[in-house]
Amino acid sequence: MLLNSFLYLIIFLFGLTVGSFLNCIIYRLKENKGFFWGRSYCPLCKHKLSWQDLIPLLSFVLLKGKCRYCQKPISLQYPLVELGTGMLFLLIFNQFSIFNFQNLLATCYLLLTTCFLIIIFIYDLKHFIIPDEVIYPAIVIAFLYNLFHSFYILHTIYYILYSIFSALGASLFFLLIYLISQGKWLGFGDVKLAFFMGLFLGSPNILVALFLAFFIGALVGLGLIIAGKKTLKSEVPFGPFLVTGTFLAMFWAKEIINWYFNLFCL
Repeated sequence: MLLNSFLYLIIFLFGLTVGSFLNCIIYRLKENKGFFWGRSYCPLCKHKLSWQDLIPLLSFVLLKGKCRYCQKPISLQYPLVELGTGMLFLLIFNQFSIFNFQNLLATCYLLLTTCFLIIIFIYDLKHFIIPDEVIYPAIVIAFLYNLFHSFYILHTIYYILYSIFSALGASLFFLLIYLISQGKWLGFGDVKLAFFMGLFLGSPNILVALFLAFFIGALVGLGLIIAGKKTLKSEVPFGPFLVTGTFLAMFWAKEIINWYFNLFCL
């Protein structure tokens, strides 16, 4: 019990640290700067940050949400991404025993995919675009993992074929919407994200993710219109809803499917 608690703490702290790095990637993607070179600095006053300014979550609390040097407010994105990454890492770690090669590989794959999805969520929410620098590597890694899983673990070609068909089906559906609306209802980045979701989730989980994305998107959009924040003509990025649907399907697709059939098919 004590060992498990210690492992969970380590995973959570690791997730906080990774979340801090993801914030750096999100900012530097927009600035077209390298992720691994150069010291971190305040995006407002450009002052280089010292180590005590970079402790995930804790620095934000100790500094009371303000930059040590210019005293301007630090965006809530930074602690929320760190905390969200830590919580998602805990959920993933709780899904598997990592004490064998197959589960260790699956866990690492899910952790890496989670990082891609978090970046896409925040970047699309802020800038209304899904960066190719993130979605293309995510697609390649998902394909390679499915290929490995299909031949090395299952010794069959069907797993990789199912994932490809799921990816093609989801992306073609979004491509049709994109073409009909001439890019007004969603962007082409969403088409690429749907392809990745199909590879990552497979069938029927991709259907759960898409249903939840549209359902949650509709609820949030309606809420924003009622609150006077948006109108019917306002642009709202759909990527964050697709990412949210992906996470929900990743953890609870089976339970959601069972609930749906128990509710409507009795």
